[in-house]
Amino acid sequence: MPIKIQKDLPARNILESENIFVMDEERATTQDIRPLQILILNLMPVKEETETQVLRALSNTPLQVECTFLMLSTHKSKNTSQSHLNKFYIYFDDIKNKTFDGMIITGAPVETMPFKEVNYWNELSTIMEWSKTHVTSTLHICWGAQAGLFYHYGIDKHMMDKKLSGVYKHKINDRKIPLVRSMDDYVNCPHSRYTECMKADIEKNENLKIVAESPEAGVLLVMDLKGSQIFVQGHPEYDRLTLSNEYFRDVNKGINPEKPVNYFENDDETTRPTLTWRGFSNTLYANWLNFYVYQNTPYVLKED
Repeated sequence: MPIKIQKDLPARNILESENIFVMDEERATTQDIRPLQILILNLMPVKEETETQVLRALSNTPLQVECTFLMLSTHKSKNTSQSHLNKFYIYFDDIKNKTFDGMIITGAPVETMPFKEVNYWNELSTIMEWSKTHVTSTLHICWGAQAGLFYHYGIDKHMMDKKLSGVYKHKINDRKIPLVRSMDDYVNCPHSRYTECMKADIEKNENLKIVAESPEAGVLLVMDLKGSQIFVQGHPEYDRLTLSNEYFRDVNKGINPEKPVNYFENDDETTRPTLTWRGFSNTLYANWLNFYVYQNTPYVLKED
C-alpha cells in the first residue's frame, strides 16, 4: 500500500526504484481513506539519507501514510542545503496547534554530550512535552530514544567502554505484545553508538517495559504501558551500507575504528555486507503504525 509524499522529494526516485509504492498529493486526493498523519523530527545531519530510510521503513503497511518533516528553529543544519529544508520542512510553530496520529524522533550525532548541553535541548523538550497531548504514539530512535527516556522518565545515558557498532541478535521478551507480533524469537538490528540507557535503570520504572534486549548490545526496545511512547535504542531503518559508510568514513579520518561486528561477510571489509535486519524493521514499523497509531487514533484530528 502507498506512502504519500511530496511529488518532487528526492527520496521518491530511490523508493520507486526499489518497487516501493509511493503516492503524490494529486493522486492521494482521489482516495477515500484518510491517510495517517505522521510527523518526522529529523535530527540527523544528512537529512536526505534519513528521509529515504524512514520512508522505506514506513512503506511496508496496507495503511496510507502522509509524512510531515519537522526541523528545529534553534539549530542550523550544516549538511543539508537550506533550499531543501525550506522546500520540504516546517518549524514547530507551524504545527503546534495541530494533532498528529504518530511521530518519529530520529537519532542525532550528539550522544557524547550531556542532554542539557545540546544547543536545541529546550526546543526538543518542548516538542516532547507537546507530543504527550498532540500525538497518539511517538517512536524514538537511537539518540532520540535516549533523549526521550531522559526527558519523560529521568533515565540518563551512560558512556560505553568503546563504540557499539554492528548487527546484534536480540531476544524478544514477550511475543504477545503487539509491537513485536509476527516476529521471530530473536531479531537482528544494527547499532552505532557510544552510549546506552541501561537495563537496571529502566527496570526501576514500573511504567516501562523492556520488549527486546541483547547480552552484547543491551536494551533494544522499550515502551510505556499504553504504547504512546516507544523507544528503539538501535537503527532498524539503516540501509545495507550505512554501517559500512560510517566505518570507512572513520577510517579515512584516521580514527582507526573497529569493524562493525556480524556485518561483513566472513568479517572481510572488502565484501558486500549481509542484510539481516530488514524483516525486523518492516515488521516493527508496520506493527507500530497499525497497533499503536491506526487502532488508537481518532478518525478526525482536531486543532487547538
